[in-house]
Amino acid sequence: MKELTSYNRVAGYLNKVFDLLNAEFFENALSRPTITIQSTPRAYGHFSLREDTWVSKLGGTHEINIGAGTLARPIEDVAATLLHEMVHYYNYENGIQDCSRGNTYHNRRFKAAAEAHGLIVEHSDKYGWSHTSPSDELLDFILENGLTDILISRNEFAGFHITGTGTHSGAEGTTPTRTSSTRKYICPCCGNSVRATKEVHIACLDCSAPMVLAG
Repeated sequence: MKELTSYNRVAGYLNKVFDLLNAEFFENALSRPTITIQSTPRAYGHFSLREDTWVSKLGGTHEINIGAGTLARPIEDVAATLLHEMVHYYNYENGIQDCSRGNTYHNRRFKAAAEAHGLIVEHSDKYGWSHTSPSDELLDFILENGLTDILISRNEFAGFHITGTGTHSGAEGTTPTRTSSTRKYICPCCGNSVRATKEVHIACLDCSAPMVLAG
């Protein structure tokens, strides 16, 4: 696969990742929303409750947005953000009210649904069960499907700091920044790379050079 350094390529890639997550964690129960890449200075992403957020002659769709300034995080974190928003979408479709306080406080219904769909959930005093990160199941899924990092991100502004991974209907995000859950190994000779969920000692099959852990 070519490196993800083009905005148009990334937009298509996010739709592909949505389809893969939908098949793996939701049995293809979710119709594809309009996936956007917009600036969300206080969040990693959001899900719009309106069914006609985007409209065309074919009808209306919900919106899932991934923050433009957060695309270059490790792919497991971007996938966790997308999955977080898909959980909101799933709950909406099934009549489950998973947020309160202006759609910012994630309740135990959200926690239960998120944990049932590939996420680890932690509590925030202000935003409830909103802090999500990839589970081992999601990490294995990413490795098995060969998902790769997105190598483009919008330069928002100096000192930009994200404090949220998922939002609900445009509300403020609520999960702190996390370090990568997988390790990336690179061949110093040919540049081939692989990911693993734990430290391993491997050699490149193309040139037999020992691969080193990326810094």
